[in-house]
Amino acid sequence: MKPFSLLVKPAAADCNLSCRYCFYLDRRGLYPDERRHRMTDEVAAHMIATYLATPQPLHSFVWQGGEPTLMGLEFFRKVAYWQRVYGRPGSVVSNALQTNATLIGDAWAEHLARNNFLVGVSIDGPPDAHDTYRASVSGRGSLNDVVNGLKRLQKHGVECNVLTLVSQANVRRPRQVYHFLKDDLGIPFHQYIECVEFDDSGALMPFAISGAEWGDFLCAIYNEWLACDDTRRVSVRLFDSILTLLVDHYPNACVLARDCRQYLVVEHNGDVYPCDFFVRTDLKLGNIMEKSWAALLASERYAEFGARKRQWSEKCSDCKYLEFCAGCCPKNRPDQGSDKRLSVLCDGWMQFYDHAMPGLRRLASEIRAQRRAEQASMFTQFAAEPSQSVNKVARNDPCPCGSGTKYKKCCGRGSGVG
Repeated sequence: MKPFSLLVKPAAADCNLSCRYCFYLDRRGLYPDERRHRMTDEVAAHMIATYLATPQPLHSFVWQGGEPTLMGLEFFRKVAYWQRVYGRPGSVVSNALQTNATLIGDAWAEHLARNNFLVGVSIDGPPDAHDTYRASVSGRGSLNDVVNGLKRLQKHGVECNVLTLVSQANVRRPRQVYHFLKDDLGIPFHQYIECVEFDDSGALMPFAISGAEWGDFLCAIYNEWLACDDTRRVSVRLFDSILTLLVDHYPNACVLARDCRQYLVVEHNGDVYPCDFFVRTDLKLGNIMEKSWAALLASERYAEFGARKRQWSEKCSDCKYLEFCAGCCPKNRPDQGSDKRLSVLCDGWMQFYDHAMPGLRRLASEIRAQRRAEQASMFTQFAAEPSQSVNKVARNDPCPCGSGTKYKKCCGRGSGVG
């Protein structure tokens, strides 16, 4: 079975905020008979037990929404319990929570820290940028509440990153956004996501960004990252993913992959979909209370969905950056007009790659050289200490260089050690 992760929507599209640009709020219409959507203990326990029974190097749960903390802390205490009960000896389980953080108190933060959750907090920048679209149901800006929740997470030592949706509220302020996240909030892990939504006629929504705006934004973030000498201090997920592709030759983000089968979305009632941007009735794969994970993964509908990524515009086939863009996310392809299946962000991606690739390729070369030096140093150390078997670094162990990959795929590649 190919490894896969779960993106779980335990509270469906329900949220305590009413963000004007949210693409998921209208998914409540999929379940019109339920006014309040919450995953039951039966569904959650079954999902966890059956997923942990699948052969995976890592069982990854990403809890998202809507707003997943609407489930309440007790639900997530049960999640941790079920994972302990159903996890096999030696299995590795990871949890990530994507939240607006407005409901995070000390008890929440303590639980997330104790159970090693990675928490992504949605923040769009300084108050006048963040509060433009990210407001409560009453219309009140949410940033103060978000920052209070973030501070509680930081106080309890929870590992946090920030997800920033780049919209008309902040696309012209990249430098301010970057420094607000890095300096004012003390967050060294950034993820910038494009806001691209279409109306019924296929035109971009008023809050969405154009390709040119996306290119300008990414180039400015990249320039600031270099100018501040942050290449080893601040993780920008897009830049990290490009470097991973250059150094390790595999795509660790779906935007760089050529197949849209990276994970499965599990809705509150157990319904399964291929991607949270495509939670649609015609793309429903089944329900976990009725089908096995193997059957869901092997479904013809899932295979057809995965192939969408490769159905790019003819213009993409001759593009020198196809290995990085792979035609862009299918959600960004309007599928109409003379440039059918060409992403609306195409010119922006071209601008960014033209600007940044020379520097990113140099960084990739530096990383490879650093790994070679560390590998040589490691083997020199082993040779000087013959009583210590080289097998203390096994091929499937994490690489000592800190890359985060297995030793056999990093410094041990081709060494035969272990």
